[in-house]
Amino acid sequence: MDELPFSIQEKTRELTPKKKEQFLSVYDKARITPWEAVGTVAAQSIGEPGTQMTLRTFHYAGVVEVSVPLGLPRLIEIIDARRVPKNPLTVIYLDEDHRQTKKTASQVSERLTEVQLFDVCDHDLLEDGLTLRLRTQDEDAKELIESLEGVTKQRGSYLVNFESQVELQKTFKKLDRKKLRGVKGIKRTFIRKKTDEYVIYVEGSNLKSILKTEGVDTQRTTTNDLHQIRETLGIEAARNAIIEEAQRVLDDQNIGVDIRHIMLVADRMTITGDIQAVGRQGISGSKGSVLARAAFEETEKHILNAALYGEVDPLMGVAENIIIGQPIPVGTGKVVVTIKPDAIGRSIKPVDVEDAKSTKSKKKSTQKKSAKKKTTKKKTTKKKAAKKKTTKKKTKK
Repeated sequence: MDELPFSIQEKTRELTPKKKEQFLSVYDKARITPWEAVGTVAAQSIGEPGTQMTLRTFHYAGVVEVSVPLGLPRLIEIIDARRVPKNPLTVIYLDEDHRQTKKTASQVSERLTEVQLFDVCDHDLLEDGLTLRLRTQDEDAKELIESLEGVTKQRGSYLVNFESQVELQKTFKKLDRKKLRGVKGIKRTFIRKKTDEYVIYVEGSNLKSILKTEGVDTQRTTTNDLHQIRETLGIEAARNAIIEEAQRVLDDQNIGVDIRHIMLVADRMTITGDIQAVGRQGISGSKGSVLARAAFEETEKHILNAALYGEVDPLMGVAENIIIGQPIPVGTGKVVVTIKPDAIGRSIKPVDVEDAKSTKSKKKSTQKKSAKKKTTKKKTTKKKAAKKKTTKKKTKK
């Protein structure tokens, strides 16, 4: 037990001797053989069942329907580290004061939903072509309109006069994108009861702003946008999100993959502090080996650039050693057999080359002489045996 990591020793200290023995047996089986190609095994374990996955989309039914891609499309999104998911979804858990009733959950939902000016304001252009008429009952919208230049109020409407069409078009574009309240990018939300609490599902993602909203439980709220998780919570949170998302996709298809394979992929994707895609734009394209990069994609480009910049290939990986016909540095290919002089009871001394050659030639001549003697001895023995037989025959006669 002393050889185990300290964290495991702490957890197993109170176990009975029998339980400790069982634990050690399982622990030894779980350990990886030195120099095993864990990357290849992980790729096989995820890729093989991944080919059986189907195109599936899960629909959250409710007041507003939100579609979440599952199966192969979602797994590709994760592995490719897409900057923006096809269907971004944020699951918002609420704090103690807002999770119990639908009414309090609706208050948070209203704070989250983005409201733009033209969502609550009617607008049209008067006959002169240079006057914009705006009508609204929303207090935030009224406050914004009144802050514009050249505004006059007439019969419950606001008239905005412009000197030219260019000025009108510029102002109209600004007003069209003007946010009054809510979180930017959050257009649709719906509330759903999950076990004993209400949860808000949001189509869209703006994690940083959502976590600042009053009533949101910052400990449990999550999104399927991996890059927003990294920007808001850090690279370790992004790593955990990759593992959880990939595991959820595989579990949904009833595909059992050991979590350690997924953890290995997640570790490699996040090792630089950013999320890298598993492809030519990410991990495969950033390898230190010229031959490995060229073997994957864009062969001419990588070889030409390597020649221009005078790159040297260290030949430390699998692909590059296969290309040049060397044993790959994996498994037994990584093992180097050496001799310990003390182990055989004598020391190995350096030998002069000329002495070694003369010793070798002497040894050969000695071997030839001994072989000649043996041949002569055999012939003599055969002659004696033949002579004895002849003598015996004569005696019998």
